[in-house]
Amino acid sequence: MFEKIREGKPSKLYVAADGPRADRENEAALCEETRKVIQVDWECEVHYLYRTENLGCKMGVSGAIKWFFENEPEGIVLEDDCLPGESFFRFCDVLLEKYRYDTRIAHIAGTHMAKGKKYGDATYYFSKYTFIWGWASWRRVWQNYDEKLEQMDGFLEQGLFKYVYGKKKVTDHLISTLNLVRTNGINTWDYQYLFMNFWNNSLSACPNVNLISNIGFDARATHTEDANNKFAAMPLETISEIIHPRYFVPILDADYYVLKLEEEDTLTYFKSKVKRAIKKGLSIFAPARN
Repeated sequence: MFEKIREGKPSKLYVAADGPRADRENEAALCEETRKVIQVDWECEVHYLYRTENLGCKMGVSGAIKWFFENEPEGIVLEDDCLPGESFFRFCDVLLEKYRYDTRIAHIAGTHMAKGKKYGDATYYFSKYTFIWGWASWRRVWQNYDEKLEQMDGFLEQGLFKYVYGKKKVTDHLISTLNLVRTNGINTWDYQYLFMNFWNNSLSACPNVNLISNIGFDARATHTEDANNKFAAMPLETISEIIHPRYFVPILDADYYVLKLEEEDTLTYFKSKVKRAIKKGLSIFAPARN
């Protein structure tokens, strides 16, 4: 991933790294080894946020993104296992400029999760979902981020989820997942960002070709452990010309299709964990998340 950044030679770079987990043998050495990968050998203003203690996926990642947007009005965010294609940075640059002051647009995604399906005749389509494997956004959006999901109570009381997605099965799944995040059943930051998109009624710009490949699906991952997941290491594609959509309408069929694929993978992964646990004679299960 860093080699791809080196190719692009950005004039500013913010590098954040969580600290080692105390209960993981040799993790401090692995963290140090990873940080040594960052060798900036071009003209670049570099800022570092290296944690000495582990904050986890929820506070570690959200804290790093908050630090970034406190210093910059807009930018691109990449996690260590998200490999960008050659068109990704140009796609983000063009859309960051085009929608800089358009509050309808809150998020620019790099992944195309719909497995070859194309929506509309433009380079990208609009969605309600915030795909975060390589993305870009603005300070104006992130300043509303709430890792505690405090806005969710009123949203539930007024029954507003049904107006986000009309399919009850989808909203039930999202509510269940968000509740797990609120109770720390899932240690993550991105569902809070997704919910913020819902209550702001904002749009995400999603490419019709895949510009990011997540290469972090393996047993060492925190959430993406299943190397056979259909979203693992998806092929990278390129964009020759950026054609903008004429209409600002979220394509819900695209979201439903991707959410169905995610649900299928979650169920498959959960079943495999149950089988392994039964073989080991265990009776404690953790919620799975892709």
